[in-house]
Parts: sequence; structure tokens; C-alpha cells
Amino acid sequence: MKILLLVFGSLFSIVATADGVYKCTDASGRTYYKSSACYEGQSNVQIDVKTGVIKDLDAEKKEQRLKDEAEKAKFIEQQLEEQKLTEKKVKLKQEAKEESAKNQYLIKNNPLEYSVFAIPPYDPDKLPVFVKNFEYRLPDIERFRRLSAEKALTTDQCGRVEGVELNGKSVKDAMVFLVDCSSTKKYYFTEQELKSQ
Repeated sequence: MKILLLVFGSLFSIVATADGVYKCTDASGRTYYKSSACYEGQSNVQIDVKTGVIKDLDAEKKEQRLKDEAEKAKFIEQQLEEQKLTEKKVKLKQEAKEESAKNQYLIKNNPLEYSVFAIPPYDPDKLPVFVKNFEYRLPDIERFRRLSAEKALTTDQCGRVEGVELNGKSVKDAMVFLVDCSSTKKYYFTEQELKSQ
């Protein structure tokens, strides 16, 4: 028994390096020890002969691979989210421009009812500070400005629409629009009122 321990201890002292000893197990189940990492496809366990700490290098490698895959998947997901956000912004700007074009068409074809500057288009890239808080609803804002102007004119007390703006009383889901008329009359319309017309 002493001889066996002596031989085993000698084996460790011969193959031991700064990294320790590697316990390798091949496909047929044979186990052997060496001073360098095991070959590809073999079970790879590192033993620190000084401290007795055992590291399953295969398990560590697998864990690292799973971590890398998770990080890659997270990165791809972030990229997709950013792409969706960009596409959404582009679509929003396009819809806002279409609504603005309708406003300008209305003004151009009804010069007696609308001042040239009655509904100036909001530039999506240069929004006034207050309007910027509602930029995600820009197409709605442009549409409701038009509806506000039309509603003010139906009162027969407006004369001509001089300006329509998103008002400071607006909140997230309840916007308010101010219409200034040539008769000096002012109208405030909520989006709920405008939706019902």
C-alpha cells in the first residue's frame, strides 16, 4: 500500500506544473493524468495538487458557452428592438406629414376661411418643447388641429381661422386644442369632443 501511494505521489510530482494536473478520461472510459490539457473530446478535469481544488473544465467551458449564447441572444434582441423603434419613428413621421399635407390642402382651397398660417406644419425634427412631449402622437395632433379648425367654423362666430395649436392644458391621453379666430373669439376643444364629431 505504501509503495502504491509512493508511486501515485511520484506521478503527481512529475506531471504537476503551475496549472496543476489534468485528469483525462477518453471515450472508452480509460483515465490518465497529464501536465497539459486533455485532448478534444475527452473529459477534462484539472486538479490543483497544492490545494486539492478540482475544476471540471468541461462544465466551465459549457457554462461560458451558454453565457456567450445568452449575451448574443440579448444583443440580437436589443438590435431588433432598436430596428422596430426606428421603423416606428419613420412611419410616425410619414403619417404626420400626410396629415399636414391635408391641412395645407384645406387651407389652400379655402382662403376665406383659413389664414395662410392657420395650421403651420410641425416639423418632426424641430418640434416646439411642449409639443415634443407628445411627438408619439404627432399624426393625431395634426389631424385634431384640422378638426378643431373645422369645428370652430361651424359655430358661425369664428369668421376665419387664424391659428390652431396644441394647448398647454393637454395631457397624455386628453389633448386640448386652441383655435384663434379673426373675430377674436377663442375656442378650446378636447380630443374627446373632436373624436365624437
